[in-house]
Amino acid sequence: MGSDSARGVDRRRLLGWSGLAAAGAAAGAPLVNRAASAAPERSRRDQIPPDTLPGGAYDRYVAELAAADKFSGVVLLAHQGRTVLSRSYGMADKERGIRNHEDVAFNLSSGSQPFLSVAILQLVQQGRVALSDAVGTHLTGFAEEIAEQVTIHHLLTPLSGLDAPMPDWQRVFHSREEVHEHHERWTRQAELVAVPGSGDNSHRPGGGAALAIAAQIVEAVTGTTFWDYVHQHVFGRCGMTGSAFYTREQWLTDEHIAHPYLLQADGSRLDAVHNLDEGDRNPGRGFIGHASGDGFATAPDLVRFATALRDGTVLDGPHADLFAGPKLPGPGPSSYEAYTMPVSVIGGQWVIGRGGGTGGGSANWTIYPDSGWVGVVLSNYDEVPVQEICLQEIKAITGVALDPPGGG
Repeated sequence: MGSDSARGVDRRRLLGWSGLAAAGAAAGAPLVNRAASAAPERSRRDQIPPDTLPGGAYDRYVAELAAADKFSGVVLLAHQGRTVLSRSYGMADKERGIRNHEDVAFNLSSGSQPFLSVAILQLVQQGRVALSDAVGTHLTGFAEEIAEQVTIHHLLTPLSGLDAPMPDWQRVFHSREEVHEHHERWTRQAELVAVPGSGDNSHRPGGGAALAIAAQIVEAVTGTTFWDYVHQHVFGRCGMTGSAFYTREQWLTDEHIAHPYLLQADGSRLDAVHNLDEGDRNPGRGFIGHASGDGFATAPDLVRFATALRDGTVLDGPHADLFAGPKLPGPGPSSYEAYTMPVSVIGGQWVIGRGGGTGGGSANWTIYPDSGWVGVVLSNYDEVPVQEICLQEIKAITGVALDPPGGG
């Protein structure tokens, strides 16, 4: 089960306000095969803003955070597939003396949820499922009202109406099979607490059950595990060779996976995966992530994902548009909800992406399809000012200065 930081970052407040992991390709503004803009506007957007360059405002801002030990990880800016800025700070594994670098994979927490949406839409594209299919079309063991009323479309939005018991964040899992069995049992305890499509249930403790049910539909239709399907048909198609739903065993042994470091009361940091008894929501306890989060990716792989969305590799044009298109109003001005991610318009352009935080980690990836930019922030620290970093990214790329939630 994915989680946001136990130290109080409300994911929807963090991500929904301005497109800091916002998304959007609405009707008339497709993500793939976008109609050409007017020549002056296209020329302006093809330019590289000075603040995105090495030594620019964004680079200097992150460097200052790293120098103060307030950031450990990787930031990357790419334009039309080419890296404009790539910086790495801190250690991936302090015990073994392994530094963070561009090819290190970081825990995305909730930032991996859109891979589930892509998996579902691939099956829609193939005609194997329909977004209007009810849960009971593909799965058994659910209460009648869930089986008959909750659709795949509902599962991928905050409007499923489902709740489930609070996850046991202290439980330590020991195998993929144990995690899989747990999700099977947990989702069957879900209850319908609101009419599907009628209200926002994303804050409910068991809201992630909807995503786990969607993953089970992928498994029922394809005959393979959710993990194996995503590895082959999402990461594999995109060329994301450093990305996966890694297990705790891999986390402990693979030098290309960043260890999460929990901030302690005395200001020190503790390796979460080596200390499973520490932290309210220690991601190492889960053994392996699932549909609601805790997949891993490298920064260049997330650029490859953006490229695959744009060129039709992972989804064809109409289904890529469906993936990123607004489905309902969001919490702020010019913000909406797409499948498993918020959406916004910033500086006259659509932005698509997702972020998340967990014990010892923070992540955000953002795609600007109108101008060809991709921004990635990956950290193996918690208590990182991800909001502010992404505000600086947005300003560097779009020229728009946005205030944080509650800001002046």
